[in-house]
Amino acid sequence: MTLDYTVVIPTTGRDTLRPLLETLLGGPDPRPAEVLVVDDRPEGAELEVPDGVRVLRSGGRGPAAARNLGWRTAKSEWIAFVDDDVVLAPDWARQLAADLGSLPPDVAASQGRITVPLPADRRPTDDERSTAGLEHARWITADMAYRRRALVEVGGFDERFPRAFREDSDLALRVAEAGHRIDQGERLTTHPARRAGFFYSLKAQRGNADNALMRAKHGVLWRQRTGAGHGRLGLHALSTVAGLAALTLPLFRQRGKALLAAGVWAGLTAEFATRRILPGPRTPGEVARMAVTSVLIPPAACYHRLRGEIAARRPRPPVAVLFDRDDTLIVDVPYLNDPDGVRPVPGAVELVRGLRERGIPVGVVSNQSGVAKGLISPEQLDAVNARVQELFGPFGTWQVCVHDDGDGCACRKPAPGMVLRAAGELGVDPASCVVIGDTGADVDAALAAGARAVLVPTDRTLEPEIARARRDAAVARDLSEALRLAGVAG
Repeated sequence: MTLDYTVVIPTTGRDTLRPLLETLLGGPDPRPAEVLVVDDRPEGAELEVPDGVRVLRSGGRGPAAARNLGWRTAKSEWIAFVDDDVVLAPDWARQLAADLGSLPPDVAASQGRITVPLPADRRPTDDERSTAGLEHARWITADMAYRRRALVEVGGFDERFPRAFREDSDLALRVAEAGHRIDQGERLTTHPARRAGFFYSLKAQRGNADNALMRAKHGVLWRQRTGAGHGRLGLHALSTVAGLAALTLPLFRQRGKALLAAGVWAGLTAEFATRRILPGPRTPGEVARMAVTSVLIPPAACYHRLRGEIAARRPRPPVAVLFDRDDTLIVDVPYLNDPDGVRPVPGAVELVRGLRERGIPVGVVSNQSGVAKGLISPEQLDAVNARVQELFGPFGTWQVCVHDDGDGCACRKPAPGMVLRAAGELGVDPASCVVIGDTGADVDAALAAGARAVLVPTDRTLEPEIARARRDAAVARDLSEALRLAGVAG
């Protein structure tokens, strides 16, 4: 059967990449439309890949950003994400086609089954058991295929997740919230369990910051919704507080209370270490590793969770600014069809050029229903926009909707289509964009796309639109203040 799909593989250049690519390229039909390897190293020599593989570079921004670059580059109906350290079956493409071929339109994704081989001659180590947990994890992108239109609809991966942790669950939750289903496929992919360093489990506590972002985005029940299981943060917090109390209470001559706190800390630490040691091989090295890291993990987990809670609530400066055209960049002339009538809003040219000089991508998202109404010809619209660009300098993307209200398109604001396409052309996450405009439709389009919004009202902006923007976005007196509120003022 035919299947229109692209394989996207984010990588940091691991040795496992080459065998993976050779399996993909040497497998049976259906062949992928393209194999895209996204090199997520900050720098380094070009990757050596087999012929027929296209390499993109994402600059070390993390797997979420790498996958976004991959699927936004792809043009196929399906995007199959696989990790660079998995082992695909020789007939994986055939299995993928069987999983995807009969899916109804409301199914937006298909998850592969993951198997993690463990040593047969001994008990698994702590890090091997951690990898084995992937066999029961939901929605992991070690082998996950999405319809491209679903990724466009929700804006792809949230690049605030910098590690290969929780970014896949967040995406799946947003796809489900958009009304789509996710199917469990039958294809089988192997994820080897590899030994990690002495402090692997301690470094893994950085994921508590990602847990904080999940809670901020999806509420207190996010663990139940993703099948993540119960965390241990409460016990880690109690252990950390008890340890601090045991150290500080003697300074206030509270030795009895200090001994009690020390007992609580020792008991919790011993229980935690025992829980981790018993299932393992119990070699001296493994016991030492579990003992040392069981002391260090609770305060590390609390630190990273607190850091994540603060970061999740702190507005991020956008990496791209999208402007409405009329009454935001240029003075509004209803159904403007003459380039000579283009007059920039005072100060707008200098502000836009300042953003560009500081390396901040800029774009335009504009409703132009005059074309659908027959009041502006496409040629006249192009001439007016060319004059805008002549005055302001080049924009990284132009998104113009020529439809009318009743056309039912997905691009006309307040629909998010233009904002999502603009983010895709600029190669950024929609959540990293801010939309600046003068109507409620500008605000609604931004929020629907997952972007931020700043309203700059004019005399024609309706009071209910201003009130709603004050509640859900931000309101500025002029374009300069809008950029300041967006965090990109010069």
